[in-house]
Amino acid sequence: KSVDRSTAGAVSGSVQYAGEPGRKVRIRMNADPNCAAKHTSRVYAQDLQIGEDGALQNVFVWIKSGLDDYTFQPPAEPVALNQRGCVYTPHVLGIQAGQVLEVMNNDDTTHNINPSPSNNRDWNVSQAPASVPIQKRFARAEVMIPVKCNVHPWMKSYIGVVAHPYFTVTGSDGGYSLEGLPPGEYTVEVWHERLGAQEQKITV
Repeated sequence: KSVDRSTAGAVSGSVQYAGEPGRKVRIRMNADPNCAAKHTSRVYAQDLQIGEDGALQNVFVWIKSGLDDYTFQPPAEPVALNQRGCVYTPHVLGIQAGQVLEVMNNDDTTHNINPSPSNNRDWNVSQAPASVPIQKRFARAEVMIPVKCNVHPWMKSYIGVVAHPYFTVTGSDGGYSLEGLPPGEYTVEVWHERLGAQEQKITV
């Protein structure tokens, strides 16, 4: 069945980190001068980005269960994954199953995009500078798919593939919002690459 927007609600909140974050890990790009030349300051790993008051960035938030009776068509517009300064942007992203992922190389060096799914077909594609975007789809839901570059080992990203549109990634304020949820009981999951996953039952 489809969602009746007139009865739909929303879920919002924030994800925060408690405790000492530890020392940031610096990324050194000297192995590829083209990468190093893109940065005028130090670059740090994105695996634990904490803002003011413990706001935790790059957390994937999604409805894990409760939507089995609904069917959702994937959006026509693609989701972009950029390679800029030899860093994947965004670091964490969400996409609907069947939606197009468009990978672009904005650098002056060749990259090798290599997702490692467990529930989808894997692929490993080289992309030269100024080349056309790579377009791929993931047929099945999977949270999360790690992505790496075989040429630049510090480049990492994560893709959450979901069967519906109720997912998001926290920004620098740690906040999230899932709009247009039909009335029902759900399991919300938050996932972080270093801190793991947590679930909570909710009623809309």
